[in-house]
Amino acid sequence: MTDYLSSLFSLENKSAVVTGGTGVLGQGMALALASAGARVAVLGRQGGTGDYMTLQADVRDRTSLVAARARLMDEWGELHILVNAAGGNIPEAIVQEGDDLFAMSESAFRDVVDLNLAGTLLPTLVFGAAIARSGGGSVVNVSSMSAGPALTRVGGYGAAKASVENLTRWLAVELGRRHLDAIRVNAVAPGFFIGEQNRSLLLKPDGEPTERGGAIIRHTPAGRFGIPDDLASTLVWLCGPGASFVNGVVVPIDGGFSAFSGV
Repeated sequence: MTDYLSSLFSLENKSAVVTGGTGVLGQGMALALASAGARVAVLGRQGGTGDYMTLQADVRDRTSLVAARARLMDEWGELHILVNAAGGNIPEAIVQEGDDLFAMSESAFRDVVDLNLAGTLLPTLVFGAAIARSGGGSVVNVSSMSAGPALTRVGGYGAAKASVENLTRWLAVELGRRHLDAIRVNAVAPGFFIGEQNRSLLLKPDGEPTERGGAIIRHTPAGRFGIPDDLASTLVWLCGPGASFVNGVVVPIDGGFSAFSGV
C-alpha cells in the first residue's frame, strides 16, 4: 500500500518548467517538483537559479518563450509539466486609501492584467505544445484569493486572477477534448503568503503584521500567513498520476480564508 500511494505522487522521469521560478512561491514550487523526482527548469526574465536548468524569457513575449522552449527541448527532448507561477501586482496598479479611484491609471491596470493573464496563456501555448509532443502531462496555473470576493486596493490584480481561473477551465476543456485527456489544466489559489511584492503591505519592519496583515490573519482560521511548503503536496498531486482524473479545478490553499464569512 505504501509503494502504491507513493507512486501516485511520484514525478520520477518527468520534466517540468516553472515560470516565475525565482520568486518566493516559484522557488518553493520548483523545490517541490524536484523533491518528487522531476527535472526542473526555472524560467524568468533574468534567468533562474543555479540549482536547476535556467531559461531566460519574458512570459509576455511569445518569441522569447519559443526560444526558451527550443533550448529546453534540445537538451531534454521532452516536457511533461508546466507551472505558471509568473505574475503578481505592480505598485502603480494599487489604489491606496485616499486616492481618487476615478483617476486610477488605466495603463497600470492593463499592465497587471497582461502580466498575469497573457503571462499564463502564452507559456501554456508555447510549452503546452511541447507537452503534447511528449505524450501529455499537466499544467498548473496560479490564481489568488483576490480572484473571488473583492479585496480592497488591488482591483487590477483581482480582475487578472479571476480571468486566470476562467482561462484555466477553458484550457482544461479545450485541451482535454483535443488531446484525449492527455493534457490536464488546473490551478492553485494561494492564500496570503509573504513575498517581496507584498511584504511592506502585510508586515511592519519589525515583522509584526500591519493593519491590513492583521485583518487578513483574523479572517484566516489557521491564524497565520502561508509558507511555500504549504503548496508542495497539492502541487505535486496535481502534476502526478494521482490526479489523472482531475481537470479544470482551482484548489484554494489558504488556511480557510475563502471559507470564512468573517462572522
